[in-house]
Amino acid sequence: QVQLVESGGGLAQPGGSLRLSCVASGDIDNINAMGWYRQVPGKRRELVAAITFLNNTHYGTPVSGRFIISRGDAKSTVFLQMNKLEFGDTGVYYCNADVQSGLVLTDCWGQGTQVTVST
Repeated sequence: QVQLVESGGGLAQPGGSLRLSCVASGDIDNINAMGWYRQVPGKRRELVAAITFLNNTHYGTPVSGRFIISRGDAKSTVFLQMNKLEFGDTGVYYCNADVQSGLVLTDCWGQGTQVTVST
């Protein structure tokens, strides 16, 4: 079984910054891509940013140029540095990982962490 645990969410003012972290643990042989998604009530979950095992990155259009995704040296952690926060960045942020355990590849999700941008 694999667990993803997010941390670092909270309240920030417009123009401010927050840093999210996600740690994967459990029955893991390898983690391919990792990423962050966000969701607000009434809308579909959307990709914020993703990073491959070789550190190739992709960003959703709304956050490009403001957010930075990175992975730890152990490849089991992923970070999201969120800068120049906007009201529209408010939502629940979920960590995602493509985890290989033996011959099985599983799409894993964390429980989510709330980010609120408000004055």
